[in-house]
Amino acid sequence: MTHQAAPDPTPGRNEAGRQVAQLRELLGLVEAVAGRGAPEHADGALDEAALISAAYETASPLVRRRFDALAAETAAWAAAGVEALVAAEAAGPRGAAARLADELEGALYDLSRTVGASPTAR
Repeated sequence: MTHQAAPDPTPGRNEAGRQVAQLRELLGLVEAVAGRGAPEHADGALDEAALISAAYETASPLVRRRFDALAAETAAWAAAGVEALVAAEAAGPRGAAARLADELEGALYDLSRTVGASPTAR
């Protein structure tokens, strides 16, 4: 497993969709480590990113700040989780990866709901 850099934790107007796309990509990698098949939401990642970007642009400043805080928090714990998986790789990290994947999926759902975009799963 290679180390993945944490996504930029401060999305702007045009960065919210990119932030979610990076977290979605990280989720796919973690799911692979967990031994799960290809995520069913992989095909819609670009559509989801565009939807989130559009919703973020029309959201109120309060909602944007909440989204930014939630995205930064998610990126921070996801990066810590990936680092822990890398450290635990020799011990067979599938269970930990599955737990991290579930948490990432939930966080992505929450990010979508925060800006009023239709979440793709949960």
